[in-house]
Amino acid sequence: MNNLELKKIANEVRKGIVTAVYSAKAGHPGGSLSAADIYTYLYFEEMNIDPEDPKMENRDRFVLSKGHTAPGLYSALAHRGFFPVEDLVTLRKLGSYLQGHPSMQYIPGVDMSSGSLGQGISAAAGMALAGKMDQKDYRVYTLLGDGELEEGQVWEAAMFAGHRKLDNLVVIVDNNGLQIDGPVAEVCSPYPIDKKFEAFNFHAINVDAHDFGAIREAFREARETKGMPTAIIAHSLKGKGVSFMEGSVDWHGKAPGDEEYAVAMADLEKIGEELAEEEA
Repeated sequence: MNNLELKKIANEVRKGIVTAVYSAKAGHPGGSLSAADIYTYLYFEEMNIDPEDPKMENRDRFVLSKGHTAPGLYSALAHRGFFPVEDLVTLRKLGSYLQGHPSMQYIPGVDMSSGSLGQGISAAAGMALAGKMDQKDYRVYTLLGDGELEEGQVWEAAMFAGHRKLDNLVVIVDNNGLQIDGPVAEVCSPYPIDKKFEAFNFHAINVDAHDFGAIREAFREARETKGMPTAIIAHSLKGKGVSFMEGSVDWHGKAPGDEEYAVAMADLEKIGEELAEEEA
């Protein structure tokens, strides 16, 4: 799939995010939108998966460590065909299988229930070790928030993964620079993120999280890295694609109202039109 096709899908994923959170009247749009291009690349290009057989034995695994950005994961899964896109409007509704954090019990394509920050990377490292022990060739991917790096468990898992030389593990950090209380650099700075992972025997790659060419190259480099896990530091813009959400910590965890929803969807429709013109 070429980069323009991926951009178009990512824009549809963003529409799904905004629609789901608006319908739920609650949720986390900012960090879902910043990671939408990463979700899109993983599910439409990188991972060996099959929506018709979500539990196939040798599938690649994904763990959403920053589980509150479930709207982004759900939208990517829906657009990839794991369940109907129409179901996104049931987000957080009573009786819906699409709740505020991912559940492996109820959602096709979800490999690990998550939400408590710091725990997802530990589960992913365990999955990667199991793959090594079982002599399987699947790969394991996990997405963390940059604020999540303040959790000590993240670095326990990193120490374990580096020590075990889990080169089938890719840790992606959505580095949008903002967490619920403000800029990560001011709340409790995790910087330099790349050097910290390197200290735990990771191969670290910095990448523009909204450049599919750069994303493609980063995941290629991760596949070619042997003898150590890879950390991809994805430098992103919180709220990407929605004018009034971009770079704003206010949209970490709240839903747009009627007028805001209309503006957000108009923004994304405009992007879609520009991509269509680019294709023509």
